[in-house]
Amino acid sequence: MASLTEPDFALLRDALGPLRDREQVAERLLESSLKHSFDPETELDWDAPFEDGKWFWPPELLSLYDTPLWRKMSEDQRIELSRHEAASLASLGIWFEIILMQLLVRHIYDKSLTSKHVRYALTEIADECRHSMMFARLITRGGSPEYPVPRVYHNLGRVLKTVSTTPGSFAATLLGEEILDWMQRLTFPDERVQPLVRGVTRIHVVEEARHVRYAREELRRQMATAPRWEQEFTRLSCGEAARVFSTCFVNPKVYDNVGLDRREAVAQVRASGHRREVMQSGAKRLTDFLDDIGVLRGAGRRLWKSSGLLA
Repeated sequence: MASLTEPDFALLRDALGPLRDREQVAERLLESSLKHSFDPETELDWDAPFEDGKWFWPPELLSLYDTPLWRKMSEDQRIELSRHEAASLASLGIWFEIILMQLLVRHIYDKSLTSKHVRYALTEIADECRHSMMFARLITRGGSPEYPVPRVYHNLGRVLKTVSTTPGSFAATLLGEEILDWMQRLTFPDERVQPLVRGVTRIHVVEEARHVRYAREELRRQMATAPRWEQEFTRLSCGEAARVFSTCFVNPKVYDNVGLDRREAVAQVRASGHRREVMQSGAKRLTDFLDDIGVLRGAGRRLWKSSGLLA
């Protein structure tokens, strides 16, 4: 199977059906990129004042929503929590996108530089550069601090970038993109949310839809053709990435910065049935896909369950 040439991929199938031709997929994504790409610097009104009483993230998606601590908080304190959690998520997004860009560059390093597949990867890298700058500017404009992931996970990211298999890279890509994408699809039409935040999430949703398609198609191809050891390693690395992602999703420092007791807040988030439902709902489309193509098996599946993202 490893000796198949690119046209032969049309003969391969997985649980989702025939694999699509890599160049045809890339061609359609390139066409979409020409029609639906944005420059956040000019597309968004960065100087418009924030509106009083509006949220920076939908309240139902905040980590403390519907906990005993939430019920004790004032409306202003809840909105302040939304400002800091939005900055925490933007910081996490930048971290993931920087890792993704490096993994994409490594993926195309030994592929035909004139192929549409490589050309689209370079287009996606350009998208991710703009997204990272957009998120950084949103953090600054919101007036909250940045929230880098803890040092141990920052360094674990270095290990991931070094040892990740190609399918592992695309599985991690989807993990970083699809859960946030689910939340952002609820955010950009929500009129309770600040217009700037809605604008940022709208741009990200439109452009990330292409990135998700590219990663899904490539992950299917890789899991159908990779040697067994690589598939097994991918299951483990993807499960560990899920555990790290769920741990880093909201930086606990946000609770300090809105005047809450950090230990109490973290404990209530972990005990929250609503929060568990939100995270599993956000991950369900992804976990269903990963299950179909054989990623959620064995020890990797157990890691996903321990992350809280898989019921």
